[in-house]
Amino acid sequence: MPPKKEAAPAPPPLIGRVGTNLKVGIVGLPNVGKSTFFNVLTKSSATAENFPFCTIDPNESRVPVPDARYDYLCEFHKPASKVPAFLNVTDIAGLVKGAAEGQGLGNAFLSHIKACDALFHLTRAFDDDDVTHVEGDVNPVRDLEIILDELRLKDIEYVEGAYDKLEKLAVRGSEKKLKPEFDTICKVKKLLEEDKKHVRFAEWDAKEIEVLNKHLLISSKPMIYLVNLSEKDYIRRKNKWLVKIKEWIDANDPGAICIPFSGVFELKLADMEPEARADYLKENNLSSALDKIILQGYKALQLQYFFTAGPDEVKAWTIQKGTKAPQAAGKIHTDFERGFVMAEVMKFEDFKEEGSEAGAKAAGKYHQRGRTYVVEDGDIIFFKFNTGGLKKK
Repeated sequence: MPPKKEAAPAPPPLIGRVGTNLKVGIVGLPNVGKSTFFNVLTKSSATAENFPFCTIDPNESRVPVPDARYDYLCEFHKPASKVPAFLNVTDIAGLVKGAAEGQGLGNAFLSHIKACDALFHLTRAFDDDDVTHVEGDVNPVRDLEIILDELRLKDIEYVEGAYDKLEKLAVRGSEKKLKPEFDTICKVKKLLEEDKKHVRFAEWDAKEIEVLNKHLLISSKPMIYLVNLSEKDYIRRKNKWLVKIKEWIDANDPGAICIPFSGVFELKLADMEPEARADYLKENNLSSALDKIILQGYKALQLQYFFTAGPDEVKAWTIQKGTKAPQAAGKIHTDFERGFVMAEVMKFEDFKEEGSEAGAKAAGKYHQRGRTYVVEDGDIIFFKFNTGGLKKK
């Protein structure tokens, strides 16, 4: 009898909130183009004026996630209802140096950042005499450092309070079961204060991640860097700051995504009719950066989706990476999870290649999966469930 295969080690839990109603916040100094970016991104009417703090209450919107697979399924089935996946985006008012100590409108905005699960860190690399810079001149590397320092300092303020409370209970008091949490907070405190690093840059084990997910520190959130260029620089794909920004990110946040874009250029595209926009982009060999930004924001939240598809509806159902079939079924209806029988699964690529569900079945590419199946991004799923008699969906 062959030896049993050793079970693969379970992946460490994700740092951050569990759930699918997660959101990305847009952070940066005042007047770097956050509200213009938000307006274009969401086609909404958030205020965009040339003075600091014009965005006082965070604007929230949801943006459809672009996906050629979803478009193909809609074209194929021509359904009565179409529901794409959405990215929730929050525009947060500009932070200034000293925000962690309450400068500007700092404390309120930092609490709004804490309510987000990932961050678009937007920095300005364009000169414009009509748009004042809160620091007096354009220097995106300095601006990146200001924002990261403010976020780290705000975490230090929070951690000092948590440290004092846990020391009183776990070290000087009788709540010894809180000692592991206290030890993790000590590690966080040293990282922030002495090493001057963000929480997401350290190695954490599963128990420590449980503690981090209880405290949800700002500097544990994944960050995507967006560099706002002038229209001219975006079109010619050149800017004197891009190399310096890339070098700074590689040194301070290795592996992080950096996406150059132009708010003015995207605004111009947004005002065009779809056909005129497509012609303009093709003639000038240009492309919008928005799709890439939205997709990277969605990935940063550790989200993915599966499809249910037919003539009634094509819908993308958002789940977190690592979700198993019964819990994915529960996104559609709680009865589906409680009475889960099986998931009938096709890969989108197989469906497209074989031309239909029947074709995928005939080619042996339509599979029945059980409770332990981990749903993959882009799966097309038909769930069977049973609550007192077999029912289908």
